[in-house]
Amino acid sequence: MSARSLVHGRIAGPVFKLDDPLSFWGGFDSASGKVIDRFHPQHGACLSGSILFMERGRGSSSGASVLAEAIRLGTAPAAIILLDADAIIATGALVAQMLYGIDCPVAAIGDEAEWQRLSALPRLDIEARTDAVRITPPA
Repeated sequence: MSARSLVHGRIAGPVFKLDDPLSFWGGFDSASGKVIDRFHPQHGACLSGSILFMERGRGSSSGASVLAEAIRLGTAPAAIILLDADAIIATGALVAQMLYGIDCPVAAIGDEAEWQRLSALPRLDIEARTDAVRITPPA
């Protein structure tokens, strides 16, 4: 697999795949962990504790602060697996890691077939290191 680690960390959890990109600024409630963009197909879904699969983020650089706050509150996804690298999402997770010492690994897979295959699994273990990313079903 050719995944690239954007923010390191190790976590396991259930998979949740978003059908469309999401802006954390205005589309996600950091207090509840829910999608609040009323036009998003998964409006109302709770992302807390999930291994979130989304192709890419959508929108404002302010989304980094919303994601960092959700990580601090414990309402964020446990990890985020992107198809394409997204600097805003990576920044939010990195800021939370540096300020609060809480990991929310972020990785970009880059291969759509592999991203689709992994996003269809019910649970995953993620280990994102600076030199490699390992994404596997739990043993």
